[in-house]
Amino acid sequence: MGKYIKFFLVGIFFGIVLVKSEAVSWYRIFEMFKFQSFHMYGIIGSAVVTGIVLLTLARVLKLKTTENSYIKVPLKERGFKRYIIGGSIFGLGWALAGACPGPMYILIGTGALSILIVIAAALLGTFVYGLLREKLPH
Repeated sequence: MGKYIKFFLVGIFFGIVLVKSEAVSWYRIFEMFKFQSFHMYGIIGSAVVTGIVLLTLARVLKLKTTENSYIKVPLKERGFKRYIIGGSIFGLGWALAGACPGPMYILIGTGALSILIVIAAALLGTFVYGLLREKLPH
């Protein structure tokens, strides 16, 4: 358990950063989906650029994971329809809930306990997906 404390602390720090940058603010998310503000697009864009830079560094420096394997991004199966449908469902849920999966738990820490309804619905949706996974096109 002690070896996971660093991940716990990074998670707390990340939660504080998301709250302070207003990335978990329903109003900021609402503005983004109405194309009224660049704020969230700037946060998401900087996260994408940071990810690209860090993955490139990991490849160049041959960094390893905690399981002692090289860090690499697995290739994904191509498919336009699956990404459009999945992205639309994810975006619709994000717009309706005002939060994507990670910040939902951060919102509990901010005192927005109504997010517990959203978390329960997300868990139910994940359970139903698990039941239907074999019948869905992948």
